[in-house]
Amino acid sequence: MKQVAQNYKSGELAVLDVPPPGCAPGGVLVRSLYSLISTGTELMKVGEAKLSLVGKAKARPDQVKKVLDTVSQQGLMNTYKKVMNKLDSYTPLGYSLCGVVVEVGAGAEEFGVGQLVAAAGNEFALHAEYNWVPLNLCVPVPDGVPAEQAAFSTVGAIAMQGVRQAEVQLGDTAVVIGLGLVGQLVVRLLVAAGVRVFGIDTVEDRCRMAEKAGALHCSSPDEAGVASLERALLEASNGLGADHILLAAGGHSNGPVETAARLARDRARVVDIGKTKLDLPWNAYYDKELDVRFSRSYGPGRYDDRYELQGIDYPAGYVRWTERRNLECFIDLIAREQIDVGSLIAGQFPITDATNVYQQLSTGALPGVGFLFEYPKPEEAAETGQGAGVADSAPTGSGALETSHRREPAGRPAPAGAPRMGFIGAGNYASSMLLPHLQRDENAVLGRVATNKSLSAANAQRRFGFQTVSTNADEVLNDDTLDAIFVVTRHSSHADLTCRALETGKAVFVEKPLALTDDELDRIVETVDATGNDRLMVGFNRRFAPLLTDLKTRFGDPGGNFSLRYLVNAGKLDSTSWYLDAGKEGSRFAGEGGHFIDTLGWWLDSLPTEVYAVPGPEAGDVVITLRFANGSVGTISYVGGGSSRFPKETIDITGGGRNARFDNFQSASVWSGRKPSTRKSRSTDKGQRAELAAFVAAVKSGGPMPISFDSLVATTRATIAVDRSLASGRAESILSPPHRPGLGTV
Repeated sequence: MKQVAQNYKSGELAVLDVPPPGCAPGGVLVRSLYSLISTGTELMKVGEAKLSLVGKAKARPDQVKKVLDTVSQQGLMNTYKKVMNKLDSYTPLGYSLCGVVVEVGAGAEEFGVGQLVAAAGNEFALHAEYNWVPLNLCVPVPDGVPAEQAAFSTVGAIAMQGVRQAEVQLGDTAVVIGLGLVGQLVVRLLVAAGVRVFGIDTVEDRCRMAEKAGALHCSSPDEAGVASLERALLEASNGLGADHILLAAGGHSNGPVETAARLARDRARVVDIGKTKLDLPWNAYYDKELDVRFSRSYGPGRYDDRYELQGIDYPAGYVRWTERRNLECFIDLIAREQIDVGSLIAGQFPITDATNVYQQLSTGALPGVGFLFEYPKPEEAAETGQGAGVADSAPTGSGALETSHRREPAGRPAPAGAPRMGFIGAGNYASSMLLPHLQRDENAVLGRVATNKSLSAANAQRRFGFQTVSTNADEVLNDDTLDAIFVVTRHSSHADLTCRALETGKAVFVEKPLALTDDELDRIVETVDATGNDRLMVGFNRRFAPLLTDLKTRFGDPGGNFSLRYLVNAGKLDSTSWYLDAGKEGSRFAGEGGHFIDTLGWWLDSLPTEVYAVPGPEAGDVVITLRFANGSVGTISYVGGGSSRFPKETIDITGGGRNARFDNFQSASVWSGRKPSTRKSRSTDKGQRAELAAFVAAVKSGGPMPISFDSLVATTRATIAVDRSLASGRAESILSPPHRPGLGTV
C-alpha cells in the first residue's frame, strides 16, 4: 500500500510502498477514502525535520535533556546510536481521516464491514491506504455526510475541546487568535453555540473566510488591526471586552498572549489550543486575574493507553465529553448542518502527489486551509498497480499448543551456507542494538521481518537489507527458508511467540524476559519436551560484555563461596512508557531483572535456588537476595530514585581474599595484592555484538546454544519469583530444572 512518511534526520518526504497492517483485536481495519492534512501540526513537523541537528535540539530542548542523561548512563557511542536510530527512520504523518471498514477485530463488533467511519490518532489515522484503528478512536459516519467532510472530524474534535475548555455561554464574546484550519473550525463552533466571535490572523483571506462563517469582525495583528478589532469588540460587549480568548496560533512570537491580555475582560478565560509562545506578561494577566487554560488534543482519553488501546471508556456521568464523544458530536453537527466544513476544502490531491503538495504548502503556493489526500478505490489500485491488498491472514495471538503444528524432528541440521534470520519486531532496541551487528556479520543473512506497524517494516528493510517485509508474524514463523527466528516484541507476547517459533524447528532468540509467569514458562518447557527443539537463546547480553568477561578472568577462581552486590540505578520511567502497564507487560523488574540475575549466576557458575525480595522506597524499587546452588549469595538493588547522571550498573564481588568492582561497563578493578588492577573501556559495550556472534555461530554449526536451557529456565524462574516473594513477604524457592546434557554452559 501507499503511505506518506518523512525521515526526521534528512527531512526527506516520500510516498512509500509498505505492507498493509493487520487487523488486531480491539479495533478495525479501515481503507482510507480521504485524509486531512493538518496544515499547522504537520507543516511544523515537516519544517522541524529540515533543520540541522542543532536546530532540532533548539526546537526540542526536552529531548536534549534526555539525551544528556542517557550519555551519563550508557556512554556517548551507545547514546549516539540510539539517537541516530530514531532520527534516521521514516515517521508517519496524518491523524484525521474517513474510510470504510474492511475487517473487524475481536471486541470491536459494534462496527461492520463496509461501514463508513471517521478515525483519529497520529499513530492510527495516518496518510496511508489502510489503517488499523482502535475502538475508541473510530466513530460511525451518519448517512448523508460526505466522506471528504467526515475526514475533518479529528481536527474538529481538537477545536471542540478548546471550546469546551472555554466554557462558553449564550451571548458571550470570544476572540480567536489564529485563523488557520483549527481556528476556522473554532469560529464555526462558537457561532453555532450562540457566541459573538471576533478573529485575528496575518492572512487577509482567512479573516474574510471567518467573517463569512459568522465572525463579526476580523483583522490583522498589527496595531491598526488590533485597535480596529478592539473598538468593535468593546462596542459589542458594552465596553467589557472578550469573555474568552482562544489561542489557535503557532510560532515563536509572544504577540498572541500579549494581544489576548489587551482584549480580555476582567477575569476572562484564555485557552491555548495551538503550540505558541506563552511568555505571559505578569502585570497584564495579574491585573485582570485572567484564567489561563490548556486544551489537550481531542479531549479526555487522549494519551491514556487504557482508553485508546484497551477500549476502556470513561463513564459519561464523570466525563461527559471524551475524545470519542467529541468526534461523534462533531460528525453529528455536520450531519445536522449546524456547522459547515465543505467551504474550508481548498484542494483534494491523490496520495501519490503528497510530496509535491507538502512542498507547495510549505512555500505558500497553495492558498486556503483545508487540503485532503484522496485514495484509489481497490479496483483503481489494481488497474494502476498502486498499493497492496490487505493481509488476509489472521493476526498473531495466543493459543493452545497444537500437535498438528509440530514438526518431527523439530531440530534442524546446520545450514549449508550463512544462516537466514527472521525477525518478529524491529523496534528501537532491535534497530540500534541487534540489527546493526547482524548486518555486518557475514555469517548471517537477514531474510524476513514482520512488525506491527507498516513503517517499522519499511525502515528495517531500508536500513538493514531484509529481503522481505510483512506486518504478519505468521509469515516469519511459516517461512521454511529461515534458520533462526528473533522475537523482539513487547513482553506479553514473548512466551507465545517463542513456543510457536520452537514448534517450527528453527533456532530461537528471544529478548528478555522469556516469560512473565510460571505458567508461561511451563508451556515453553513443555514445548521443548514435546518437539525436541531446545535451540533457544535469551538476550542476556551482560555475560558477553568484553570488560566484564575480562574482569572474571582476572579475578580467577580462588575457591570458596562469594558475595556479590549488584546496584541498578534504573531511573524513572517516562509517563508514556509501556513498561508502566504492569497488568499486561509485567512489572518493571520482571521485564529487565533477568539481565542481572543471569549475570550473577554466570559469574558464580551456579544456578539460583532461593529468592527473597523486599520493596524499596519508591514504587517499582526492589531489593533482592539470591542464594545459589554453590552456597554463594548475591544481592540486587533495583532502584529508580537516584540521579540520572549516576552510572546505571555497578557490581561488587567479594570472596577468597579478593575484591572486584565493575563500574557501568566503563571501568573494572581487581584487588588481590597491594594495589588494585584497573582496566577501562572507551565504549560502553554491553555485550550484544559478542552475544549475537555466539548465537549465529551456534546456528551455523549446529552446536550448543551459548547459554544452557537449564540456565535460561532457572534465571527466568528466579525473576518471576521476585514478584511472588514481594507478595508473600517470605523467601521463595526455585525448582531445579532437570539436567539436560549438551545444552551449553551456565
